[in-house]
Amino acid sequence: MKTIRSLAAVAMAAGLALNALAADLKVGFITSLSGPVSSLGLPYEKGIKAAVVYKSNIGGKNVTMVQLDDASDPSTAARNARKLIDEDKVDVIIGTAGSPGALAIAAVARETKTPLISIANANLPGEDGAWMVTVPQPAPLMVSAVVERMKKNGIKTVGYIGFSDAWGDLVYDSLTKAAEANGIKVLTNERYARGDTSVTGQVLKIVAARPDAVLTGTSGTPGALPYRALAERGYKGPIFGTHALINPEFVRVAGPAVEGLLAPTGPVIVAEQLPATNPIRKVALDFRAAYEKANGAAPTDAFSAYSFDAWLLFADAAQRVLATKVEPGTPQFRLALRDAIVSTKELVGTHGVYNFKPDSRYGSDDRSRVMVKLEKGQWKLEH
Repeated sequence: MKTIRSLAAVAMAAGLALNALAADLKVGFITSLSGPVSSLGLPYEKGIKAAVVYKSNIGGKNVTMVQLDDASDPSTAARNARKLIDEDKVDVIIGTAGSPGALAIAAVARETKTPLISIANANLPGEDGAWMVTVPQPAPLMVSAVVERMKKNGIKTVGYIGFSDAWGDLVYDSLTKAAEANGIKVLTNERYARGDTSVTGQVLKIVAARPDAVLTGTSGTPGALPYRALAERGYKGPIFGTHALINPEFVRVAGPAVEGLLAPTGPVIVAEQLPATNPIRKVALDFRAAYEKANGAAPTDAFSAYSFDAWLLFADAAQRVLATKVEPGTPQFRLALRDAIVSTKELVGTHGVYNFKPDSRYGSDDRSRVMVKLEKGQWKLEH
């Protein structure tokens, strides 16, 4: 009997070993398919589909993806993250569409020691953010490009209106620092919630301040509200935005009110207008081909490319970890994957060339930004 039990134990151990060797990589993907952030969440979903088409096998391992909708709610995003980690045993999480949701996921990622690749602009200092990196360009990098253009155009004063959340704070803080350094005065700091339907009071204060230009700290379709209100109040000055507005739904909802809008964005949005020597051009065009294959149409936004770049970042790091023979589905793999992600060097994506450090959430530099102008519904590269 002892011999039979011993043989059974050996067989069971061998079976577990074979299963471990055959283990797939598992990615948890969270986005906002409903609610006020869905105008960003839906493109993110299309981008991740393109990524799977582009690269579904990494280091000889198939990649299984589990996707969940957080309905634009940070608490749901956190519950989704916990489910993906506890029940689905994912190796990494990519998500979500809004900064508040990404920060909620980051807390779960830190607690469970699971890598998070944020596709929303989110930043946590020190140990609080030790298990996350952020793909979108940091607000200071992009806002500084806006302020540089303002200075070049002779703008001396600017009015600001943004969301009453973490993204609105990030843009405002970046604006005040860059503006002060360039001799530009910020006249207003108006705020509104993403679900608000009117900003009349806030815009009246901006118009009364008579700024030379207006910048918003908004994103997606809710970001159209201030521009429409400014146009209705007869404001004729220059209007600026951030990379969080490069979205066809924003353009559709804002309509003529955003004609001439200037904003920074990643090179992917004007890939065909980049010089042939730019390494981002090829990856961006490869992304477009994969996107069209996965979704049946060409991309017209910047957000889908963020989730694509997140997948490239995961794939590059996972490839390096798998070469060390650490198996997916284990705490050891998640730790090694986190360490590989935060040590990424010169990874060419669609939005830039990524270099991460363990003590920094962002991996972008000046190569990840260009200035574009909206002309008749199309973004044109500003040289």
